[in-house]
Amino acid sequence: MTLWSSIRATILPRGVSDPLNRSVTRSVRSLFRTIANRFDTFEDRDRVMAMLGPISLLALLLSWLALIIGAYWLIYMAVATSSPITAIELSGSSVTTLGTTTTTRGAAALVTYTEAGLGLLIITLLITYLPSIYGAFSRRENGVGLLVVRAGTPPRAVNMLVRFHRINEVGIRLSELWRVWEQWFVDVEETHSTFPILMFFRSPQPGQSWLTAAGVVLDTAAMWVAAIEHPVDPDAQLALRAGFLTLRRLADVSGLTYDPDPAPSDPISISRREFDEALGELAEAGLDVVADRDAAWKAWAGWRVNYDSVLLNLARLVEAPPTPWVSDRSPMRRPAPISRSGRPRWPAGARH
Repeated sequence: MTLWSSIRATILPRGVSDPLNRSVTRSVRSLFRTIANRFDTFEDRDRVMAMLGPISLLALLLSWLALIIGAYWLIYMAVATSSPITAIELSGSSVTTLGTTTTTRGAAALVTYTEAGLGLLIITLLITYLPSIYGAFSRRENGVGLLVVRAGTPPRAVNMLVRFHRINEVGIRLSELWRVWEQWFVDVEETHSTFPILMFFRSPQPGQSWLTAAGVVLDTAAMWVAAIEHPVDPDAQLALRAGFLTLRRLADVSGLTYDPDPAPSDPISISRREFDEALGELAEAGLDVVADRDAAWKAWAGWRVNYDSVLLNLARLVEAPPTPWVSDRSPMRRPAPISRSGRPRWPAGARH
C-alpha cells in the first residue's frame, strides 16, 4: 500500500485520488488551520498557512517511511527475532541503511536488503518529485503575477476591463489574454491534478493566489462575453470552458462535490445588485455595456453557475486571500448528484 501510494504521488502522470496521501494532507491541513484560526489578521494566518505545502510534503515522506518500518517490523518478528525492540531497531536500521543493527539469519538478511531498497527508492522518488513541483509552481505564479498588473490587488474583473479600455486595447489585447489563460488553465489542470499538493503552495505575496486569479479571469471573460458590446470572441468562451473544467477536475481530486450539469437559472453566490454595480462602474469608465441588463445578467449568471460552487469551495479549501466574488463569501456546498455526466449546460447564445 505504501509503495503504491508513493508511486501514485510521484511517478503516475495522472490525477488519481490516493486515500493515504489524501488523509495525510487533510490531517496536516486541519492542524495548520487550527493554529491559523488563533490569529485575527489574514497576514498572520497567511504566514502560518504558507508552510502547509512544504510540511505536507515532509509529512508524506515520513508517513511512507513509518509505514514501511511498521510493516517490516512485523516481518522481522516472524523471521528474525521474538523481541519487539530488536525487530523495530532492525527495521529502522535497514530502511535508513545505517546498519546499526544487523542479523545473520539468511531469510532475515534478504528481508533487510528489500527494506533498504524500498527506503532508498521512496527517498529518491521524492527528490526527483521536487523539481517537477517547483517547475509547475513557477509557471503558475508567472500567470498570477501578470494578472496583478492587469487586475490589481486584490484582483477584480472590473479593474481588468477598465484598464484594458483605458489603454485602447480592450479588444485585441483581451483576445490574446484569453488564449494565454486558456493555456494556463490547461497547464494548471495537468500539474495540479497530478500533484495535488501544489494547490496548497501559496503565492510569494500574501495577497495573491492562483485560485483567486483563476476566479477573476473567469468572471472577466464571462462579463466580456455577456455584458460588453463587441464582436463575437470565441477565445473568451474557450478560456471560460477551459477554466471551469480545470476547477472541476481539481474539485474531483480534492473530493469536493458539485453539480456537473447545473441549469443556467440555478442560484449563484453573486447577487444581481453586485452585478449591476459592476456594470455601472464599467459604463462610467466608458465601456459599451449592453442596454438589456436583464439579458446580460442571465447570460453572465449562466456562465458563473458552471464554476460558482466549485470556486468557492476550493477557495475555502486552500484558504485563499480575501478577494471580491471569490473568497469573500461562504462556500455553497451542494449535494453530490446521482448522475455525474460531466456535461455542463451552456447559457443562451454561447457557442460550443
